[in-house]
Amino acid sequence: MSLTNCIFISSKLSMTMKKKFFLLITFIAFTLAANAQISNSVTRRPHKIDSNTVVKDSAGVRYSYADWHKLIVTGNYTLKVINPGKDSADEFTLVKMDEAAKARMKNFRLPSDESGYIKTGRKIELFSAKDIEGYKIRPKELEGKVVVLNFWFIACVPCKEEIPELNKIALSYANNPNIVFIAVALDDKEDLQKFIKANQFAYHIVNDGKEIADKYEIKNYPTSIILDKEGKVKLHTKGYGPYTLEGFAKTIEEVAK
Repeated sequence: MSLTNCIFISSKLSMTMKKKFFLLITFIAFTLAANAQISNSVTRRPHKIDSNTVVKDSAGVRYSYADWHKLIVTGNYTLKVINPGKDSADEFTLVKMDEAAKARMKNFRLPSDESGYIKTGRKIELFSAKDIEGYKIRPKELEGKVVVLNFWFIACVPCKEEIPELNKIALSYANNPNIVFIAVALDDKEDLQKFIKANQFAYHIVNDGKEIADKYEIKNYPTSIILDKEGKVKLHTKGYGPYTLEGFAKTIEEVAK
């Protein structure tokens, strides 16, 4: 389930990009606030959550963004609106979910966004590029192979948080030349090389990828796409939450047969 994502709202990215791109959390209107990652106790319009959102514990102590966001991504915590009577909420309480709430959360799935260029079952045209290590990506050479794409950028917090999980999947297929993992980054080559030195990312990393992202109408980060051997979209996800990549490896295994 994709719960957090970065919304790209700038036409220019650089190493000085500030962390103004964070997460858009979808509020699921359940009866109990704990049923969803972030939800109101009554059905109201969605709220945008960002690094300035006030989040406190039950004792009224405020959490930093880094601290509460890490807890949310574990899938063990949710945010409860302090004043559910408002149409917009300025403050939330961090609440630990019980097992029943976590089970409901895990079983819930947002429908795939089929409104853009990336649609399940659609054959998409791949791009030619060179990764930061000099590997040349040629569409002709990718024909008949499973291609896994990831769109991201360095300043995107959820993008970075999902990398360890993406690495586990990619490394498990390291000896299979018929499955190719490509991460299209919006950042320049120099910034990416510095980032990769401290943060392993087991994908082919393509720099300055905004034109490619625009071609695929990517607006939410991270976005992942699995293409089958015919180049058709088998699965696509956006954002990153506790269960976003659940079934991801299984899908790759299915289309690789």
